[in-house]
Amino acid sequence: LKVIAIDEQLRVIYEDNVHFDKDLPEFKTQGGVYIHSDRLTVTSPVLMWVKALDMILEKMKSLGFNFSQVRALSGAGQQHGSVYWKKGSIQILKNASSELPLHESLKACFSVSKSPIWMDSSTASQCGALEKAVGGAQHLANVTGSRAYERFTGNQIAKIYNQNPEVYRQTERISLVSSFAASLFLGAYAPIDYSDGSGMNLLHIWEKVWSVACLDACAPGLEEKLGCPVPSHSVLGPISPYYNQRYGFSPDCKIVAFTGDNPASLAGMRLQEGDIAISLGTSDTLFLWIQEPTPALEGHILCNPVDSRTYMALLCFKNGSLMREKIRDECASGSWDEFSKALSSTVAGNNGNLGFYFDVMEITPEAVGIHRFNRDNQKVSDFPKEVEIRALIEGQFMAKRIHAEKLGYKVSK
Repeated sequence: LKVIAIDEQLRVIYEDNVHFDKDLPEFKTQGGVYIHSDRLTVTSPVLMWVKALDMILEKMKSLGFNFSQVRALSGAGQQHGSVYWKKGSIQILKNASSELPLHESLKACFSVSKSPIWMDSSTASQCGALEKAVGGAQHLANVTGSRAYERFTGNQIAKIYNQNPEVYRQTERISLVSSFAASLFLGAYAPIDYSDGSGMNLLHIWEKVWSVACLDACAPGLEEKLGCPVPSHSVLGPISPYYNQRYGFSPDCKIVAFTGDNPASLAGMRLQEGDIAISLGTSDTLFLWIQEPTPALEGHILCNPVDSRTYMALLCFKNGSLMREKIRDECASGSWDEFSKALSSTVAGNNGNLGFYFDVMEITPEAVGIHRFNRDNQKVSDFPKEVEIRALIEGQFMAKRIHAEKLGYKVSK
């Protein structure tokens, strides 16, 4: 959990973080999560998130942070994770005693104590059922911006309903991680915003309302448990009195809708129409501002957090930095300097030599293995080292461009 405070000139005046494994060892998480015995189910304890918030605010208070100067507060949460509020929790949230840390007041408020998160891939059967119910994968993508994905919240809700209908029945509200965090500050259930809501396989991204067909395919009475979605920049209301009394926040401090981490990246990078941002990580992520998207079976279309009338596209490539490091180790003695020199020694276009490098099963597209083709389009088993390095980099970036164009991105001349 991270906190950052900025002044009116956007200067950072405070930042800090709580590390779940290290600072909250009692929850026994690894990387902030529990990986279950099936290796597919991945969850996080909800109360750990609440306790982390208590901890970070207490630390700020002890260091003399002046909460009364805070005019507005917003945030971002990991996309796709979900939180299940037990019936009657709204009253407990609204009336929490400022004498107690929040996690003490809320400990009996969740019908599911371990929240499914974005790493979970245990809902294959629910994904198949959802696609079948709405007329196929492409039709689902046309409505919700993505085909059915195992980590997406609609499929996670369907799994909970299938496996434990009583737990689902006891749930009065389902939040995303982002709207859950906003709810803690609001002292009421915060609505899901359009952008984060687009990562659920439930939101009709063109009409900005829940798709009845998708809701019905996942669980009964779901619309009531989700509430009405809102634009990502909505002011939800003033901060809960709990924070005035316990920490000295001004009663006028506004809570602005929280959103998902991916939409927040687009907003934080200040992308505009036509811009592309690429994050080169373990997985490579590409996101872009787009006016007229064409949803596809690969990649995601989300509502744009900055401008609700436009969209953002998101593509994730699993074979990112680990693949580059592997080729660096094999072809450049583990040195990025040597890697760069080899890249510079070859010409753009690589004299027609082309490679596709998928060390692990790729998401975009679903493929595995290393495939090399020479200038005559014949498959070959290896390349000279400098040709290999350029083939890797060009292949990765051409794939990003091709898949972005499939989603409606137009490369301006």
